[in-house]
Amino acid sequence: MSDVFREIDEEVRREQYKRLWQRYQYLIVGVVFLVVVGIGGWRVCEWQQVQQSDRFGTQFENAIALADAGKHDEAEKIFGQIAADGTPAYRMLARIRQAAELAHTDTAAATKLYRQIAADTSVEPVMRDLASLRAAGLLIDAGSFADASKLLEPLAQPGRDFRHAARELLALNAWKAGDRAGATKWYAAILTDPEAPASSRTRVEMLVALGAADGKS
Repeated sequence: MSDVFREIDEEVRREQYKRLWQRYQYLIVGVVFLVVVGIGGWRVCEWQQVQQSDRFGTQFENAIALADAGKHDEAEKIFGQIAADGTPAYRMLARIRQAAELAHTDTAAATKLYRQIAADTSVEPVMRDLASLRAAGLLIDAGSFADASKLLEPLAQPGRDFRHAARELLALNAWKAGDRAGATKWYAAILTDPEAPASSRTRVEMLVALGAADGKS
């Protein structure tokens, strides 16, 4: 008996499906078509993005090769083009590299570009901090010690990604400015920090030794 009821149920379902198909066949076909087209369009878009990324990746590598060969003007131009037209990830990296290449020929322009990156809230925080760090390095070389200190002190706070490098630059900045108290403060911050890299400790110890030698002379 149960088999009979099962067959009746199946026949009813088949009849319902038939009526549904007759009534909505064009709508169903249309929906399927849109889904297929949508998937195809997404695949095309994805392929185009990959092609774009590959193209900018090749340009980026070429610019790095030029930079390594000392052709900084040519490298800077390519990085500038990528910074203007590249994918978001390449734009961000290219801006940093463009500033680095500018630093070889025009430190003022490089410093300005680094500071623009540091102030750009659309850029990832770690890249903004890196830009501030590099701008500060150029400012120290230019003798703009107060400006360098303003950029570095926020980066030297506990928990910041570049705190060790920032403290080291602050120590160098103070030492070059003749601020012995400031230099000693940052020497201590590095030498007493168990997380400070060995390379930072070594360089700071050299600055301490130079400071001691200057004091004796």
